[in-house]
Amino acid sequence: MEVPVSKVEGGSMPAKRLSVIVTRRLPEVVETRMKELFDVELRDPDIRMSRDELADAMKRCDVLVPCVTDQIDAGLLGQAGERLKLIANYGAGVDHIDVATARSRGILVSNTPGVGAEDTADMVMGLILGVVRRIPEGMAEMQAGRWSGWSPMAHLGGRIGGRRLGILGMGRIGQAVARRARVFGMQIHYHNRRKVHPSVEQELEATYWESLDQMIARMDIISVNCPHTPSTFHLLNARRLKLLKPTAVVVNTSRGEVIDENALTRGLRAGEIAGAGLDVFEHGHEVNPRLREMNNVVLLPHMGSATVEGRIEMGEKVLINIKTFADGHRPPDQVVPGML
Repeated sequence: MEVPVSKVEGGSMPAKRLSVIVTRRLPEVVETRMKELFDVELRDPDIRMSRDELADAMKRCDVLVPCVTDQIDAGLLGQAGERLKLIANYGAGVDHIDVATARSRGILVSNTPGVGAEDTADMVMGLILGVVRRIPEGMAEMQAGRWSGWSPMAHLGGRIGGRRLGILGMGRIGQAVARRARVFGMQIHYHNRRKVHPSVEQELEATYWESLDQMIARMDIISVNCPHTPSTFHLLNARRLKLLKPTAVVVNTSRGEVIDENALTRGLRAGEIAGAGLDVFEHGHEVNPRLREMNNVVLLPHMGSATVEGRIEMGEKVLINIKTFADGHRPPDQVVPGML
């Protein structure tokens, strides 16, 4: 792993090695490089920090390296020590960090955009196939030893080709999903804050819908790929979920808060929604137990970007952000409130 080393050029930080605290275990190659470059406090064992532990860490370091499980709100930032100048998030999403408050206190925030797009898009297709072709049901039958042989009418799912896929959020991940879905013969539709470049639309053969309501009412599959922000909280609320066709499937690999999970559960139980593939949940690791009871729902433990290669690349971006900051420059992946 190569991280460029340059001289300090007028940065606010001193030339000494930065004090860095990492809140969770990272790939060994990333942790080793951090130890070479900085004075690092690694996390062992790999368990989520308590709020008190986070507050203590933020008082003692120059740079904090958190991840999505760490809720860094205004209250915690108010307890941060004067040394803390950078929160180098390990992950692309920063909805767990109060970026505006951090900025007001002179603390920069960086993230790792673009790294997990391809891996997450792979998982979207896996969830679509899992739900529509009923793969988990078949696996459960085989593992329980209940299979009695082939039958013409057994385990009937649906055909992927020809279905309309509505992508909610046409950023890096949404476009990666569209490229894969086209190979499966799906028709690509999308809703976004703004239309993508015409060349991208042409490449993906994608149809833009300004009205989310109009799009979701006509789709066979909805893939949620937008970030969680105040404007996207419960974007798929009870009213919008009622617009879905009863044969429609919802897949979410973005953030659980984008969907009203209770309303989704009610729709699935009532037969108003055909199925769902969920990698993220509204209340973190606390999953609505009724979702576990349904055969038409595939649940995964936030695995969308979980590849060895992806995790290492995320670590490389964190290293570059910290090293660039240590050299007196703006981190290349700095996040500002206007971007959210």
